[in-house]
Amino acid sequence: MIKNLKSFIIKGINNLESQIMKINRNVGQLAAISFLIFFITFQVSSVWAQSDADTIRPKRVYVFDIKEEISPPAWHLVRHSMKAARDTAADIILIHMNTYGGELGTADSNRTAILQSKIPVWVFIDNNAASAGALISIAADSIYMRPGANIGAATVVNQTGEALPDKYQSYMRSMMRSTAEASGRDPLIAEGMVDPRIMVPGISDSGAVITFTASEAIKYGFCEGTANTIPEVLTAAGITDYQIIRYELSVSDRIIRFLVNPLIPGLLIMVIIGGIYFELQTPGIGFPIAASILAALLYFAPLYVEGLAANWEIIIFAVGVVLIAVEIFALPGFGVAGISGIVLVVAGLVLSMLDNTGFDFSLLHIDDITVALFTVIIATFLALVGSIYFSKKLFTSSAFGGLALSSTQEKSDGFTSAQSSYTSMINREGVARTVLRPAGKVLIDDEIFDATAESGFIDKDSPVRVTRYINAQLFVRKIS
Repeated sequence: MIKNLKSFIIKGINNLESQIMKINRNVGQLAAISFLIFFITFQVSSVWAQSDADTIRPKRVYVFDIKEEISPPAWHLVRHSMKAARDTAADIILIHMNTYGGELGTADSNRTAILQSKIPVWVFIDNNAASAGALISIAADSIYMRPGANIGAATVVNQTGEALPDKYQSYMRSMMRSTAEASGRDPLIAEGMVDPRIMVPGISDSGAVITFTASEAIKYGFCEGTANTIPEVLTAAGITDYQIIRYELSVSDRIIRFLVNPLIPGLLIMVIIGGIYFELQTPGIGFPIAASILAALLYFAPLYVEGLAANWEIIIFAVGVVLIAVEIFALPGFGVAGISGIVLVVAGLVLSMLDNTGFDFSLLHIDDITVALFTVIIATFLALVGSIYFSKKLFTSSAFGGLALSSTQEKSDGFTSAQSSYTSMINREGVARTVLRPAGKVLIDDEIFDATAESGFIDKDSPVRVTRYINAQLFVRKIS
């Protein structure tokens, strides 16, 4: 009896433990389910709250203008404006455009920045988007045009308006085609904006370069609509609640844009070279070298800020200047150091104008390299020619007569020349007081004179003979 009672109690205890464990499992599952439901609810409510906030917050539309030639200043504007748009969490970037085009390399940089932008980019063509302007516009997500505006005519031309050889047109055709493909527009039409040989049925059957009016651009998918103002653009896009933020140029932006203008670097190079030349023509350190240093700072500083001039490119230029100075002041003649210095100076100036990454030049177009090289070479040539010309005018002009002696010392006034006394030293013998390489000092009759070796170097204490006297300088030859 007791044994059965004991078994009954043990069985009851085991059943109770089993029920308690089952309850614990159910409670744990219930807690896990409750936590999961709470987490999902929290996430959904956060999304709803964010969605409501986005719905309530006006659309931020960041606006900046491209109403100039497509050149380095325009690239400066686009790059800084798009960065400012990202910093202000803009919803749309709107470019207010009116341009006849410009440099192909700069246009390529602009269209690449637009294609890679995570913020939608719209273009409002106020009047013209020709050539490089058409390329930039086609890269945008949406295009709006003022009635009467035009887009197209993207043939690559020179300064006189003549079409460049086909290799240039081929590159432009490729860029227009790939840009249109990336933005969902007809690549054949985009290519026809460059080359009149491209036949587009119903659009260009006569062998003419394609240029669209606003209505034609809408018809063929190169424009989303027409508008007269930016608010009308936003209304046409169905945006009624918006905040327009405009990019304003700072003082530093204006200075940098001025200094990177294609004409200014050439002028600064002329001042750099001209200053060095004038400094070599005058004793001591004076205004010419100060002007040259200031011009170098103004040349490299904006290019460095813009990310074009790297540290090593500026160092190359500085080393070149040092080598030229060493060649002129320390070494005889003009040899390896001088030539190396000229090459490094030119290389530093050219490389600083190029948008290369380190030693990688694969992304550069040949046109960019050619323009930079010719800018430096032409500016250097003009600086040297101008320096030689103005140096003669400067010292002979009555306006700057104080820079040079204009009076003459007449023999009748008691002035004599050392020419006769030095001429009498021809064939006199002495010893080299210093090493002549080729200039140095010689000792003749217990007097020290400046002298130059006729050929080669002459070691110190070597016997020498005076061979001639020219322009206050003795010339000597080593006695075998």
